[in-house]
Amino acid sequence: MEQVELRFDQASQESQTHTNLSAIRRSPTGLWIAGDETATFEHLTWVGDHFGAQRTYPLADYVDLPAGREEEADIEGLARADGHLWMVGSHSLKRRRVKSKDPDKAADRLATVVRQENRFILVRLPLSQGTEIPEPGAIMAGGRNLTTHLAGDRHLAPFLALPGKDNGLDVEGIAVVGERVYLGLRGPVLRGWAVLLELRVEDTGKGKLRLREPYRKHFLDLSGLGVRDLCPDGDSLLLLAGPTMDLDGPVRVLRWRPGPEPRQVVPQDALETVLELPFGVGCDHPEGLALLGGRRLMVVYDSPSPGRITAAGGVLADVFTI
Repeated sequence: MEQVELRFDQASQESQTHTNLSAIRRSPTGLWIAGDETATFEHLTWVGDHFGAQRTYPLADYVDLPAGREEEADIEGLARADGHLWMVGSHSLKRRRVKSKDPDKAADRLATVVRQENRFILVRLPLSQGTEIPEPGAIMAGGRNLTTHLAGDRHLAPFLALPGKDNGLDVEGIAVVGERVYLGLRGPVLRGWAVLLELRVEDTGKGKLRLREPYRKHFLDLSGLGVRDLCPDGDSLLLLAGPTMDLDGPVRVLRWRPGPEPRQVVPQDALETVLELPFGVGCDHPEGLALLGGRRLMVVYDSPSPGRITAAGGVLADVFTI
């Protein structure tokens, strides 16, 4: 295992993007990156000994966000395929945190569930040939977002009213393979079985994406873990599996080969364990995967430990050979 520095500018450090990394994908010149506390996405370029030369892109410059440009989009997954950059929000509700400085209000805060509309988005942006500069694209959001289609689902509908950290619906990864758009769910986990959604979407030509029914569900036996990210690798998918709740480990990378007609129920013996990942106590939560050249797999972490923060305003990612 080696480590590589991802170096961010002052604005991203102040908004804590570097300590809230949630999604990553390789580009021809570097990395596409997103954090889950802003409504922007970033590009870092390889500059010889680290990824830097950051460019920041406000998402509202490219699509119409349902709650405007300032509310966080909670981007939890990135995909790059067929000349497009894809982004997916968590589609999750949020329960308010308990604050240690105000314990008398703890019960009231725990009873408060917040819905932020910018979390309920699926975005596809064209990338210009050669420069890979993003261009205005299309979005699935508002009254026809993904949860609208799941409202009658016999497995997932009961979890739509629950916050993501309470085993409610929580999208945490995306992989695009041909016409298939796979979404990995951190939650719900159903009696130990994690859920992947397989979608097909189309551009209406008016800046909107539309789901082509029907969608498909795949149930994977991840021993009680949920999906924290997805990454395509040839004819297979790499799955980052980790806890569904706000807990520490275990975390591992698994390989699933869907095949031309993927199974709806995928037992453990159909999954290959690729890596067992390190994790910290209250820190270093593996959150994003990206395949680099030479069979190297980069892993980025949410809530990085102090040892991962560099003097230059960066954060260290791990790179494993698989």
